[in-house]
Amino acid sequence: MSDRIVGAGLILLAAWYGWAAGEYEAPFADPLGPAAFPQLLAPVVAGLGLWLVFRPDPEPDWTGGRVLVLQAVSVGLMLAYALLIVPAGYLLCTTILAAALAALLGARPLPAAASGAAVSVGTYVLFTWGLELSLPGGTLFAGS
Repeated sequence: MSDRIVGAGLILLAAWYGWAAGEYEAPFADPLGPAAFPQLLAPVVAGLGLWLVFRPDPEPDWTGGRVLVLQAVSVGLMLAYALLIVPAGYLLCTTILAAALAALLGARPLPAAASGAAVSVGTYVLFTWGLELSLPGGTLFAGS
């Protein structure tokens, strides 16, 4: 029954996500517009939700304890990332998020920090130079 509840929730989330994407506007002249990716993603998420509704696991094994705490911490980190990316900037926020997630997965501190920095710089270069998308530079540390 729990898989069906999650599946129904995913279907509702996908419907809202696809509908809300139609309201997105961007000040630049992108031929597809900012709604294209979310509107392409919504049917995929809805399809996964339908799969869970009609083909649930007969005996799902729900984890608890430490795994549940790690999942909650991961969600909290991603919410903080979403709230802080504009004021703190893409590079700083992505470095901290990637390093923290690597540490949660068991990486030692130095390799976690190094991989966080590599992911941050690598994706920044890909997005800004390769895809020509602008990412937030941050206003928190900018002078007045």
